Amino acid sequence: MTEALGADVVGAAPSGGWRSAVVAGVRRPVPRSVQLRLDVEDRVDHLPGQHYVVRLTAPDGYTAQRSYSIASAPGDPLLELFVERLDDGEVSTHLADVVEPGDVLEVRGPIGGWFVWDGESPALLLAGGSGVVPFVSMLRTARALRRTDLLRIAVSVRTLEQLPYADELLQAGALVVTTREARGIRPAGRLTGADLVPLWEPGQTVYVCGSGGFAESATGLLVELGVPPSVIRVERFGPSGAPV
Repeated sequence: MTEALGADVVGAAPSGGWRSAVVAGVRRPVPRSVQLRLDVEDRVDHLPGQHYVVRLTAPDGYTAQRSYSIASAPGDPLLELFVERLDDGEVSTHLADVVEPGDVLEVRGPIGGWFVWDGESPALLLAGGSGVVPFVSMLRTARALRRTDLLRIAVSVRTLEQLPYADELLQAGALVVTTREARGIRPAGRLTGADLVPLWEPGQTVYVCGSGGFAESATGLLVELGVPPSVIRVERFGPSGAPV
C-alpha cells in the first residue's frame, strides 16, 4: 500500500498493460530472496519508485499475482525485480524456488505515480529491510544522471547479510543500522531521531518504505523532528501482495 501523508500528487507517471517477460537472469545474493532480470516485450519506460505486477497461472486456470518494486534504473535495458521469499507466498515461493533463465512470466507495469522520484529534487530515503528496492532504482538513476548529491539514504535491517544491495548502498554512503547485531562501535538497535538529524534538509521529499511497523516508527521519528507531513511519502508492504 502506498500512503500519502499530505503532499500534492506527482504529475502523470507512465503505466503499461500486461506483457510477456523472458527471464534473462536469476541471482540469489541474500538468503530467502531472488533477484530477477527480465526482458520485457515492448516495455514502457518506468520512473524510479514504480512497481510491476507478476501474475502466475496454474494449469487449472487458477491465478495469483503480486506487486514488486523495480530495482533497475529506467535506462537499464532489462527490468530488475527483487523478491523476498515468504513461506506462505503463492507467487514469491515460485519465483524464488522454481523460475529459471528462459522462463516466460506475465507482468504488468510500470504502476504507481505517487512514490516516484523525479531525478531532480533532493530526497531523503528511509528503508526497512527489503524496502530498499525502490531506493536502489532511485540511486541508480541518480548515478546515471551524476546527481547522487541529491539523495540521502538510511536503512534499518536485522543483519547486514540480510540487506539487499548492501554493497551498492554502502558505497553510496547510506547509513545502515542493524537491529540484531552490532556494526563497528554501534550496538544493535533501531534507527533513531539522532540518526536522521544530519540527513534531513529543508526542501527534501522524504520517502519511507518498509513493513507496517517500520513505516509507523520512521514516520513518527520524522514528525517528532519537525519534518512537515506534507513532504513525507510512505509505502508499506507485507504478505498481502503490496509492493516489495
